[in-house]
Amino acid sequence: MEASAGLVAGSHNRNELVLIRGHEEPKPLRALSGQVCEICGDEVGLTVDGDLFVACNECGFPVCRPCYEYERREGTQNCPQCKTRYKRLKGSPRVAGDEEEEDIDDLEHEFNIDDEKQKQKQKQLQQQHEEGMQNSHITEAMLHGKMSYGRGPDDGDGNSTPLPPIITGARSVPVSGEFPIATSHGNGDFSSSMHKRIHPYPVSEPGSATWDDKKEVSWKERMDEWKSKQGIVAGGADPDDFDADVPLNDEARQPLSRKVAIASSKVNPYRMVIILRLVVLGFFLRYRILHPVPDAIPLWLTSIICEIWFAISWILDQFPKWFPIDRETYLDRLSLRYEREGEPSLLSAVDLFVSTVDPLKEPPLVTANTVLSILAVDYPVDKVSCYVSDDGASMLSFESLSETAEFARKWVPFCKKFSIEPRAPEWYFSQKVDYLKDKVQPTFVQERRAMKREYEEFKVRINALVAKAQKVPAEGWIMKDGTPWPGNNTRDHPGMIQVFLGHSGGHDTDGNELPRLVYVSREKRPGFQHHKKAGAMNALIRVSAVLTNAPFMLNLDCDHYINNSKAIREAMCFLMDPQVGRKICYVQFPQRFDGIDSHDRYANRNTVFFDINMKGLDGIQGPVYVGTGCVFRRQALYGYNPPKGPKRPKMVTCDCCPCFGRKKRKHDKDGLPEAVADGGVDSDKEMLMSQMNFEKRFGQSAAFVTSTLMEEGGVPPSSSPAALLKEAIHVISCGYEDKTDWGLELGWIYGSITEDILTGFKMHCRGWRSVYCMPRRAAFKGSAPINLSDRLNQVLRWALGSVEIFFSRHSPLLYGYKNGNLKWLERFAYINTTIYPFTSLPLLAYCTLPAVCLLTGKFIMPSISTFASLFFIALFISIFATGILEMRWSGVSIEEWWRNEQFWVIGGVSAHLFAVVQGLLKVLAGIDTNFTVTSKATGDEDDEFAELYAFKWTTLLIPPTTLLIINIIGVVAGISDAINNGYQSWGPLFGKLFFAFWVIVHLYPFLKGLMGRQNRTPTIVVIWSVLLASIFSLLWVRIDPFTVKAKGPDVRQCGINC
Repeated sequence: MEASAGLVAGSHNRNELVLIRGHEEPKPLRALSGQVCEICGDEVGLTVDGDLFVACNECGFPVCRPCYEYERREGTQNCPQCKTRYKRLKGSPRVAGDEEEEDIDDLEHEFNIDDEKQKQKQKQLQQQHEEGMQNSHITEAMLHGKMSYGRGPDDGDGNSTPLPPIITGARSVPVSGEFPIATSHGNGDFSSSMHKRIHPYPVSEPGSATWDDKKEVSWKERMDEWKSKQGIVAGGADPDDFDADVPLNDEARQPLSRKVAIASSKVNPYRMVIILRLVVLGFFLRYRILHPVPDAIPLWLTSIICEIWFAISWILDQFPKWFPIDRETYLDRLSLRYEREGEPSLLSAVDLFVSTVDPLKEPPLVTANTVLSILAVDYPVDKVSCYVSDDGASMLSFESLSETAEFARKWVPFCKKFSIEPRAPEWYFSQKVDYLKDKVQPTFVQERRAMKREYEEFKVRINALVAKAQKVPAEGWIMKDGTPWPGNNTRDHPGMIQVFLGHSGGHDTDGNELPRLVYVSREKRPGFQHHKKAGAMNALIRVSAVLTNAPFMLNLDCDHYINNSKAIREAMCFLMDPQVGRKICYVQFPQRFDGIDSHDRYANRNTVFFDINMKGLDGIQGPVYVGTGCVFRRQALYGYNPPKGPKRPKMVTCDCCPCFGRKKRKHDKDGLPEAVADGGVDSDKEMLMSQMNFEKRFGQSAAFVTSTLMEEGGVPPSSSPAALLKEAIHVISCGYEDKTDWGLELGWIYGSITEDILTGFKMHCRGWRSVYCMPRRAAFKGSAPINLSDRLNQVLRWALGSVEIFFSRHSPLLYGYKNGNLKWLERFAYINTTIYPFTSLPLLAYCTLPAVCLLTGKFIMPSISTFASLFFIALFISIFATGILEMRWSGVSIEEWWRNEQFWVIGGVSAHLFAVVQGLLKVLAGIDTNFTVTSKATGDEDDEFAELYAFKWTTLLIPPTTLLIINIIGVVAGISDAINNGYQSWGPLFGKLFFAFWVIVHLYPFLKGLMGRQNRTPTIVVIWSVLLASIFSLLWVRIDPFTVKAKGPDVRQCGINC
């Protein structure tokens, strides 16, 4: 589809399709009448037809014919202003590069409307003639049709069985996905060209068919030979027989990545301590169960139940860390293998997804920075397509993306020219580093200053759009051409697609091609389930499959920009590795964040999870999917199983022994042995194709169904870009997923607001494995809520999703045992991700026990002997030793580890508790409860971390606040009681005070958030002042030095024996 060809809006169910062309004000060219040549100063002159001579059809830069011909013959052949190559005009002599151009005027014949109409009529007649023959071969064609990546039929296939036009054609659209739209300006022509869903694919462009046949067949033979010798194709030759003629050297044949085991001096002591801790924990629980407290049975029983639950939770969390590993990638080998000098890049294409909903909550400037970092990524531009999902159908998002596309024409060449990092302008210009480091170009400072000014002007334009969007007009939003915005009703609007960058218009200021940028807003109608973010992501999967169909996909949240421009190449080192890549479903990157205070008060960085837990899972079956920064294999999201390797032949014995008798080989329906049926690379797909109804599985779009069968990607052949657009609108219609497997077995899985965990779990259950990639420079960075209330609400959402998964049919406790593809330690990790919110119940009880013990004078443990105290000492030592050794092999700092421990308690007694209650209400009673956040105060706007001190009231704050108050009261009451009762009561008091202070210390960051800035007075000063003042007051009352005490009679003087 041509960039800026117009906004396409439509509804498949209502049979509506509209092309809105004038949504942008056209940028006027220079006035051409009476102009003089900007090179020599002469008059521009006229053409042979009497019209004003125009040398460049792109920008209209005034140049006379002699200068135009001299520039083409002796110069660079480019326009001095826009750097676009001059095309040959009528009457001009040919020069090098014009051999494939016909003797016509490009300006006059830019839109071959009549020729396209005639070709379309011929194709329709041909289709009607062949339609009867093709219907009977559709299933066979899907099974055996050639669906190579951007490749036409081999020579000599003229007598082959005719295949449906949707599967074969004269030439496939290349991976770059160029869509030269048939420019029929009349609405009737546009509609009439799409009255059928499936059309024959148009023939190749003049002069290119011969080249394609020879070039691509030769390339195919070379790649098949190389794959055979590498052992990729079943039955291939031995890798040692590698031919020297194949253009790969020894370095390129090496693996693209490798595992790096943790040093045994670090991991072996860690494992030993885990075993010792498990043994000590067993003895500790045995002692606690066999030694009850007679006068405090309820307190003792409550503590026993809590401790047993904590032990189970620790086992589920600890043992998936048993095999931690690191990984290394070799980007130079990737380039040697797939990017040969002077040849087209063989790197796989990637479709990048960015999702947004409400631009007033997700600022358009943040989304724009994410999109700009994608467009400037270090990857072949014809292999990159960016799809932005606007699930709120906001005109603000649409206009902001239009402005972003225009700014990208300047920003992208600047990034690539000077190799800057990061390539999100907001963060690049705000970083406090020496930006002149490693820069040697003399013009860098000047161009950087000019680019910063351009970006500031871009920010002003975006802010103006945001200010304008604050007040919605009564009649709704109106586009610049007077057309009402199709998404005025966010709950009832058609699907919308707009290509901003790409072919025919997707060039930067230096004349280089830009990656494709596509705006997508799926259709929404009342009465349909839209499934929030998961539904939007599935719509992006389908629309990208119709338009570009890259074999890999990268999804990002709108606030996560690409911090490392080589991030995609890092992922390709795993996914394109010929030895292990085909069994990898996704490559997950860790989440890193900007704008967090140095102390990370609320553990926003989540370093323990990303640097410890995820490394441990990578050594088992792979990390869990965490929702963003993940590169997927498209085939894995389509529900296919990973390819199976050849099975080891079974030993055949005689029939003399009934226990070891000869077993008959199982045969499938075609009479093939089981090993043959299961050993092929594509056997899983062939079984599905022969037994399943594709429309029921994937939906009723033939173009999309065909794309699912193309493992290496590539756009399925189609009659015209108009037909592709109709299919794209069709697959994002609101009723497309009805009675299909979408959300059940395909794509992002429905049933939980944390669809990421569920989606990764389904892939691992099918036998796929995932990879954790941690490059030295963080691949992606995002923003995190640093305010206490916002952070708790974020944790609440995650915990609620885990509770929903626990009660669903996909619960890791019950699901996925049939095939046995999920490893046990991986299952432990998934079980832990679904039951951790339930730990809030024993945690809340356990944090309440110290206060109850201090107020009642009772304790949860009896008086212990010296031998029994060894269990407690050993348990505490093993806990600290485990944490220290974890920090040693992972590199996590002690402050980050301690912040994680603190927030585990804070989130456990607040967000996790509410998630359990809300989940139970939703599952058992069908009640959906929402917790709202209201801002009460804000900090200093000039402070970088002003939001950290903002106080926003929410009901999530009630449980931890209550725990703090009752434990502080318990400490004061316990000390007061000890003062009154004398020295002998201080001994039992220390155990109670220890647990009470354990609770207070863990809740200290929460108390800090409650108290806010307090005029910059340190919170610890306020806490200790109150506590010490209370204790001193009690001591003062107990001593009472200023009161004269009455003395009794002297027994020795009166002699009275009383």
